Amino acid sequence: MFVLEKWIEGVTDAERAELTSIIDKPDQIKERFGTELEFGTAGMRGILRLGTAGMNAYTVKRATKGLADYLEASAKDPKVVIAYDTRRCSREFAAAAAGVLGAKGINVYLFEDVRPVPICSFAVRYIGANAGIMITASHNPKEYNGYKVYGADGAQMSPEDTAAVVSYIKQNDYFGIPCTEVPADFKEGDKYGTIEVIGSAVDEQYFRELDKILLSKDIVAERGKDIKLVYTPVHGSGYMPVTTMFTRLGIQANVVAEQIAPDPDFSTVKVPNPENKETLRMGIELGKQIGADVVLGTDPDSDRLGVALRLDNGEFVSLSGNQIGILLMDYIIMRRKELGILPANAAVVKTIVTSTLADRLAEANGVTVFNVLTGFKFIGEKIKEWEASGEYTYIFGFEESYGSLAGTYARDKDAVAAAVMFAEMMLYLESRGLSVYKRLKAIYSEYGYYVESNSSVQYSGAEAMKEMSAVMAKLRTENVAELAGIPVIAVKDYLNGTVKSAAGIGETGLPKSDVMYYELPDKQFVVFRPSGTEPKLKLYVSVFAKGEATATEKAEKVAAAAKELLK
Repeated sequence: MFVLEKWIEGVTDAERAELTSIIDKPDQIKERFGTELEFGTAGMRGILRLGTAGMNAYTVKRATKGLADYLEASAKDPKVVIAYDTRRCSREFAAAAAGVLGAKGINVYLFEDVRPVPICSFAVRYIGANAGIMITASHNPKEYNGYKVYGADGAQMSPEDTAAVVSYIKQNDYFGIPCTEVPADFKEGDKYGTIEVIGSAVDEQYFRELDKILLSKDIVAERGKDIKLVYTPVHGSGYMPVTTMFTRLGIQANVVAEQIAPDPDFSTVKVPNPENKETLRMGIELGKQIGADVVLGTDPDSDRLGVALRLDNGEFVSLSGNQIGILLMDYIIMRRKELGILPANAAVVKTIVTSTLADRLAEANGVTVFNVLTGFKFIGEKIKEWEASGEYTYIFGFEESYGSLAGTYARDKDAVAAAVMFAEMMLYLESRGLSVYKRLKAIYSEYGYYVESNSSVQYSGAEAMKEMSAVMAKLRTENVAELAGIPVIAVKDYLNGTVKSAAGIGETGLPKSDVMYYELPDKQFVVFRPSGTEPKLKLYVSVFAKGEATATEKAEKVAAAAKELLK
């Protein structure tokens, strides 16, 4: 009760009623104050509510004070970029973070309005900042918000730097943190001490970088006005940058009018997640009305792109993150080869749970594929490594969860670039008498059908996390020789860093992570990975067959066999 009483005393009069209403509700007290909101390599994310376990102005200020202390100890005259999405309280949290940094005399570059993740990542690099803060909960439900931190390279902070920031955060209280006042109506050009409000000048540099990665601008200029494409920002931060690029390139896309305006409730969708097929429902409806071939949708912070393609019968099919990534990768390699600009040391980076169809496609075209752990920061690390060594040239990176990056101007997923490049690819293929869907089928015809399925097992109760950990421990002790009759040719335990196969025991060569990977013939796999934020065990399956129906049936059988291992 002491912590609750301290908060009741410390919050504003307007906020106090929210806490006094739970004084006699021990379950709610424990829910809000039983833990502190965890600060990891991806920052913080939680439900918007008062308390140490919630996303609120006090947890934001405390985290920012810790970041400020860390920067003062590790950098001379530090600079920080701050951006935010359309979620509830995002602008207020951004202003609060700017105020805490400003009170410490740190130079702050605060965006005047909502911006997507990729512009924040780019801005850190362009300005030469030491860190970046992005207020977003990405595609989570409307009740959530979050606080993402970038390092000087525009990528998520390393585990070592994150641990250092956390040590500083823990030294601070939630109340009494000095804060420079930033008015609610701050606008571009305003200055408040060391806080500068930025906008269009940085946007312009970002748009120039996107222009550089495009590969068929002549075709786009010729055909863009006749494109049959629908775009929806799903009430998020993608509208301005995506439509700006479309307009500059002469692409006349049809935008879902009802989903343009920022809406923290995302009231036209169940959840603003492109992985959910329902998210593109309104876009597909418009697509049917106008006879569009493609529907594109970006999530609230515009780091993930959803796509639906029109079939010959007029219906639409939603693509998986794997399929979107494969199509973009195929286009980049194919077009670079045609233009004679595919580097001899070209490399693609993907996560270990992303389709191995990418490996086959790359190998056939003389491109090297590197697999990294889940999390786009690991893709960013490869870019940084090769920029220093010159050993490989990065041309594309993607993950099955709908994120990709086609350039090195940023270090996080960029759905703005993905949307623009997808439109360019569509026009390029049309100029060759193909549709995007026909090209996807051609890829499968050439390399075989890879079908992926992602699912999860939810655990509940007070011991949920322990139960999930016990299941992972059990998997590590079992000898799994086959799954649905398919032999397991290698078992990769990323927590212990080992690879067990008929050849003996080797090393994974990747950082330690609580992941079990079962390798099957023909680059097929089954992977178990616990969620880092909730008691949910994720299962990834990728199988191969000559035909689509056979591959789909095979995926179902392998997934069922994999789930049996959890019992």
